[in-house]
Amino acid sequence: MIFSMSGELFSLENCLEKHIPEHELKEVKRILYGRELNPFDIPVAAEKVAQDHDFELKGYCIEAAEEQLTPKRIVRIGLIQNSIVEPTTAPIAAQRDAIFKKIKCMTEAASLCGVNVLCYQEAWNMPFAFCTREKLPWCEFAEDAETGPTTLLCQELARKYNMVIVSPILERDSVHGDTLWNTAVVISNNGYFLGKSRKNHIPRVGDFNESTYYMEGDTGHVVFQTKFGRIAINICYGRHHPQNWMMYGVNGAEIVFNPSATVGALSEPLWGIEARNAAIANSYFTCAINRVGTETFPNEFTSADGKPAHKDFGHFYGSSYIAAPDGSRTPGLSRTRDGLLVAEVDLNLCRQAKDRWGFRMTQRLELYADSLKAAVEPDYKPNIVTDMC
Repeated sequence: MIFSMSGELFSLENCLEKHIPEHELKEVKRILYGRELNPFDIPVAAEKVAQDHDFELKGYCIEAAEEQLTPKRIVRIGLIQNSIVEPTTAPIAAQRDAIFKKIKCMTEAASLCGVNVLCYQEAWNMPFAFCTREKLPWCEFAEDAETGPTTLLCQELARKYNMVIVSPILERDSVHGDTLWNTAVVISNNGYFLGKSRKNHIPRVGDFNESTYYMEGDTGHVVFQTKFGRIAINICYGRHHPQNWMMYGVNGAEIVFNPSATVGALSEPLWGIEARNAAIANSYFTCAINRVGTETFPNEFTSADGKPAHKDFGHFYGSSYIAAPDGSRTPGLSRTRDGLLVAEVDLNLCRQAKDRWGFRMTQRLELYADSLKAAVEPDYKPNIVTDMC
């Protein structure tokens, strides 16, 4: 199957496998994805859950070189991409509870695969309604990061499955005037609230008018030391800013998640490049997660581009993938289906990539610190040499 029933291309990988001769396909994949990754052996029980609940399940192993003095640091990472369940006209509680039910099944499958750290997509418990610029009913999805119903569910799941869960939500901060934030909540594998990381960069492009709801985050580039390694969350639009990725690396991250909600007409040519490039430049693993499907809203809205008003963003194209510090990456999940991607990785590869390429050693942070400090001053003049002839 190349196209879904909605007319969308199912996946790039599916298209390549159908049209490229087998003897050429291996080389094509090497060029596109780096070294060939061994498949992860998906347990039969997990396959059954995926089949029963109609979602894609893929797994890969990203290995590091064997070392004599340092044992392997094996971690299983899971990413979930999903569509909404109920129409956006349904009661808010019904929309949220239907997504909860779906994600609980997918999280069970992740547990059966032995996933240690699981990340959901941006604002996973709601439609991505920020295109509408309407406050009601969408602000009703906002909740307290520590005590809200989504966090309580994630705590239950984390405790049950001994799994770190990253849960991106629309946060309501009642301590600071009921302000809203785009926030990723981190739940430890023992079920405790470990902390939160807010979205550093807010888009103002096309239908993505998110500053109608929340502004740039104030948590900086926090890294969370978990039982399974040091993780960080670079939410959605932050992937377009190399400095954002860089600072998570400076703070010691080994796995950086990029939970997103983005559509094909806007960003798809960038999607396979940005997180992978960040993994290479910063010598860590990156996990790019995007929702799937087309979400239609009751009222029309415009994109401020002179085109007719419409009721949907466009197609959220999924294609979630994991990239490694050596430049290799997994194939992506489907562009059209719910999916769970599992990767068994060796975190030693982060240090091995630093040793091989020397990117951190040659980074010259002091050079850029001085230049950037000067660049933000009101009297800054760009260092341009002009040919006067």
